[in-house]
Amino acid sequence: MVDKQGDNASEVNINEEVGEGNTYEPSEQYLTFFIEDEEYGIDILAVKEIRGWEPATEIPNSPEYLKGVINLRGTIIPLTDLRLRFGIKQFEYSPTTVVIVVKVIAGEGEKIMGIVVDAVSDVSDFSKADIHPAPELAANKNAAFVKGLGSSENKMVILLDINELLNAPDDADLTVVSRATF
Repeated sequence: MVDKQGDNASEVNINEEVGEGNTYEPSEQYLTFFIEDEEYGIDILAVKEIRGWEPATEIPNSPEYLKGVINLRGTIIPLTDLRLRFGIKQFEYSPTTVVIVVKVIAGEGEKIMGIVVDAVSDVSDFSKADIHPAPELAANKNAAFVKGLGSSENKMVILLDINELLNAPDDADLTVVSRATF
């Protein structure tokens, strides 16, 4: 005969032990990169690949921040220099300058685009508790471009909404995104 009361007591003890263990807190991964001395991040799920800088075919009468297009395995990809898009002065591309190829949701479909950044940093995990709203942008119309500020042990990362950023109209003022006044 099985002692049901004893079995229930064992289940309670096991459940208590499991409940006391580490709780799982979901996190989001971001590819982090530098523009000037500021660190930014984009959702890792949007990243298709990272490539070294190569000259692009320029498009006449395009905005200054649109560096041109490249042919990536038969797909024509426009390149946006985030440094120029954010109103930061241009500098000569170096061996650390990279193109991050991203998939962007546009309208009812997707498009592949490239962003030019000074250097890639790392892939960082941020829990929901580590992502804070950007204080100065809370009431600003450009708040849509910034998801928030990711904080870790010793740094703050500006987390960008790559879909909003790359679908922004040409006349959108994105210089506020680059200001380190958060």
